[in-house]
Amino acid sequence: MSRLRVAVNTGGGDAPGLNAVIRAVVLSSLNRGWEVWGIRRGYGGLMGTDELVQLTRESVRGITHLGGTILGTTNRGSPFAYPVRQPDGSIITVDRSDELIEAFRSRGFDALIAIGGDGSLHMANELAKKGLPVVGVPKTIDNDLAATQVTFGFHTAVQTASDALDKLHSTAESHERVMVVEVMGRHAGWIALFAGVSATADVILIPEIPFRMESVCDKIRSREAEGRPFSIVVVAEGARPVDGEASFIREAEPGAAGRLGGMAERVSGEIARCTGKETRSLVLGHLQRGGSPLAYDRLISLRFGAAAVRCVADGLFGTMVALDPPDIRAVPLQEAVERIKTVPLDADVMLTARDLGISFGD
Repeated sequence: MSRLRVAVNTGGGDAPGLNAVIRAVVLSSLNRGWEVWGIRRGYGGLMGTDELVQLTRESVRGITHLGGTILGTTNRGSPFAYPVRQPDGSIITVDRSDELIEAFRSRGFDALIAIGGDGSLHMANELAKKGLPVVGVPKTIDNDLAATQVTFGFHTAVQTASDALDKLHSTAESHERVMVVEVMGRHAGWIALFAGVSATADVILIPEIPFRMESVCDKIRSREAEGRPFSIVVVAEGARPVDGEASFIREAEPGAAGRLGGMAERVSGEIARCTGKETRSLVLGHLQRGGSPLAYDRLISLRFGAAAVRCVADGLFGTMVALDPPDIRAVPLQEAVERIKTVPLDADVMLTARDLGISFGD
């Protein structure tokens, strides 16, 4: 095979395991005699807002265990809706995708490996439709991409949330308080469910099940009656009551989704009002995105990165690598992004939670 020039980028929110994917892409490519270039900050290195960097063995030495991404990332600057500030200070969005593709080709790249979640892979899919030779790698701690059994970063985020819940148990019990903890999960409650069950939460509120505050408070009162005067409530950021909407803390910026947040505080206030219990809320936020990836996430990241390079070698463009146990396979990008993977209400973990007496507020 001729000497290929491969570009790689990371987009969207960071996740534990990004650097491991990059390392696998670089080493797998170099071992084939190819060149690898990193596009800084999403597509910024091709759009004139950042740079391109050649990646060598030295570039990726010792990064498998590191959180974050050596290439930087962003959830703004979509080439299809690029924010441009006008002379009067207002911001409009313009389609710069053709410009991006021209920049990609003018630099002699033969393939792009795009590492990202739902939003980033939607962009990759649209670029593929325009003829860009792209292979996607699924990255999101929300675990909401339907074409793969799991996304890298998810298990580490669950561990981080579980560790926090473990620590909160002791202070909740000592003060006989209700602790309401908000975790990430815009459209899917995988983190809330897995962490909540693992850390023995009493109530778990997820986007898939609109909740009733009366049911949440009934659970807390029943624990009080049983001599358990404290409770742990886990709330996914995208959870919503049956008679309301999800909680946004600010409007969307140009080219970005609206920012969810504040549901834990709302639920905490309602619990205090209707039960009289001392209640505190805590938002784990970006703590879930940081830190060293677990061994599982390191391994799946390395497998994804190496598999993406094999897809390039085989000319399987317009695809995403996906875990289909026990193997990694290539699936069409269109299939990968056409729907969100939400928690099935009859999933075994859901049934386990209900058997354990955990309330979902329904």
